[in-house]
Amino acid sequence: MTDKSKFLFNFSKIKSGKHKSFAIWLTGLSGSGKSAIAYNLKKMLQGRGFPACIIDGDRLRETLSSDLGFSIKDRKENIRRAAAVAKMLIDNGIIAIVSLISPFKNDRNAAKRFISAGLFIEVFVNCPLSECEKRDTRGLYKKARAGKIKNFTGISSPYQKPDNPQITVNTDKESVNSSCEKIIHCLLKSKPI
Repeated sequence: MTDKSKFLFNFSKIKSGKHKSFAIWLTGLSGSGKSAIAYNLKKMLQGRGFPACIIDGDRLRETLSSDLGFSIKDRKENIRRAAAVAKMLIDNGIIAIVSLISPFKNDRNAAKRFISAGLFIEVFVNCPLSECEKRDTRGLYKKARAGKIKNFTGISSPYQKPDNPQITVNTDKESVNSSCEKIIHCLLKSKPI
C-alpha cells in the first residue's frame, strides 16, 4: 500500500468521526519557513478532508497576545495561550497547526504536557541563522543586530533546538512542499491520521 493510498484509506475515518485530532507544533527561528509550511500543510490536510486550523505566532501577537512583549515571562505566557487554543481545537476534532518560534525547551515541554504528550507532534523547522537572515523581508534581523529590537531570538535571545523532535525539516535544503510531504509521511507512518 502506498503512502497516498494509506492517506485515502484513513479518509474513511473522517466520515465515521473516528479520526484523531492533535497538535502539529512547528518551532524554529524567525524566517525558517514555519508559516509557509503551516499554510501549505493546512491546505494539504483540508484537501483530504481533515479539519485543520493554524495558530500563527504573528497573528496571535496581533490578537490574543497583543498585551505581551518578548520577555521570558511574556514568551512563556504566549506559549501557554497558544497551547490552550490548540487544546480547544483538538477537543473539537480539529488538527491544530501551531507555528511559533517557541524558543525555550521548557515552554515547549509545558505546552506538550498541557495538550497531552500523545497529541503533541513537535516539528523542528531547521534552518541556519544565516539563511533566515537572508530571507528576512521585514528587516527584523537587521534591526535586532543594530540593537533596535530587544530580546530577538537568535540574536539577543537564545533559541534552544529541540532534543528529540518527532519530525525535522531542513528548509535550507527542502522546498515548502517537500517539507509538508515529509511531515504527512511521518504522520502516516506513526498513524496519528
